Amino acid sequence: MSPYITALLFFGLFLGTSITASSSHWLLAWMGLEINTLAIIPLMAQNHHPRAIEATTKYFLTQATAAATLLFASITNAWLTGQWDITLMTHPLPTAMITLALALKLGLAPLHTWLPEVLQGLTLTTGLILSTWQKLAPFILLLQIPCPSQELLIILGLTSTLVGGWGGLNQTQLRKILAYSSIAHLGWMLLIIQFAPSLTLLALMMYLVMTTATFLTLKNNKATNINALATSWAKAPLLTAITPLLLLSLGGLPPMTGFLPKWLILQELTKQQLPMTAVLAALTALLSLYFYLRLCYAMTLTMPPNNLAGTSLWRLPTLNPSLPLASSALAAILLLPLAPAITAILNL
Repeated sequence: MSPYITALLFFGLFLGTSITASSSHWLLAWMGLEINTLAIIPLMAQNHHPRAIEATTKYFLTQATAAATLLFASITNAWLTGQWDITLMTHPLPTAMITLALALKLGLAPLHTWLPEVLQGLTLTTGLILSTWQKLAPFILLLQIPCPSQELLIILGLTSTLVGGWGGLNQTQLRKILAYSSIAHLGWMLLIIQFAPSLTLLALMMYLVMTTATFLTLKNNKATNINALATSWAKAPLLTAITPLLLLSLGGLPPMTGFLPKWLILQELTKQQLPMTAVLAALTALLSLYFYLRLCYAMTLTMPPNNLAGTSLWRLPTLNPSLPLASSALAAILLLPLAPAITAILNL
C-alpha cells in the first residue's frame, strides 16, 4: 500500500475518533464512528488473503449493525424527548439500546463473538490498532451517556470478564487469546464506569499500554501461535525474559502495573456495597491468569530438549524499531509504585 494512502487512512482514524470525542450531538458522534470504521477497513484488507477478507467483511457487518442500532436509538430518543444531546439522555429505552450498540462495537460479551474471529484474520499491526485505538471512541460515548440501569452494566461487565477468561483457556492462537484478554479487560472497565468514571479511564490507559507492549513483543518475535513462542528465547533472550512479567501484568498480578486498576476497581466495588460482584470479578481474573501462565510456560520453560513442537527459524538481526516496544513494556511492568501520584492526578 502506498505510504500516502496509509497516511490518509491513519488521518481518517484520528479524525473519526476526534469528531466522536468532541461532539455533543448524536449525529456528529455517529458520523465520527462511521469515519473510524471506513478508515480501518482498507488497512484490514490490505493483506489479500481469504482469511483477511473474511475478517474485514465480518467487521464491516458488525460495525454497520451497531452503527444502525445507535442511529435508530438516538432518533428514538429525539422523538421521545426532543433532545439530540449525548449527555441529556433521559428515557431508559433508547439509553439501553445505545449502551448495547456500543457494547457490540467494543466486543463486550454476550455481543463478543465477532472479535476473536476478526482479530485472528488480521496482521499483528492491524490487530493492535483494532484492540487499542478503535476502543477509544465507543468508550468516550459510554462515559458521557447516563447509566441506563446499574444491573445492565454489571451484567455486561461480569459476563465479559467470565467469557474473556473462559474463552481463552482452550486457544492456541495468540491473536485469539489477546482478543479474549481484551474482552475481559473491557468487562472490568464496564463494572466501574457508573461509579467512578476516572477509574475507568485509568483502567483503559493501563489496558492500552499493556496491550500495545504485548502486540509489539509478538510482532518482534513474529509469533502467531503458542508453539512459535518456544523459539523466541533464541531470537531475543532479553525480551523473552521481560515478556512473562508483561503477561503477568496483563493478568493483574502484583507488583506489576496491571494490578493497579484491578485493585482500585475491587476497592471501589466494595465501597459501593457490591461485595459479591467484586468476588466474582476477582474469581474470573483467575481464569485469565491461567492462559497468561500458559504463554509464560511456553516462552520460558520449554527450552531444549523439552521444547514444544516449534520449528527453529533463521535468526537474522531484527530491524524493528525498539523504542515503542521498550517504553510500553517498561510502563506495563513498572508503574505500580507510582500509584499514589496517579490516583492523586485522577482524583480517585
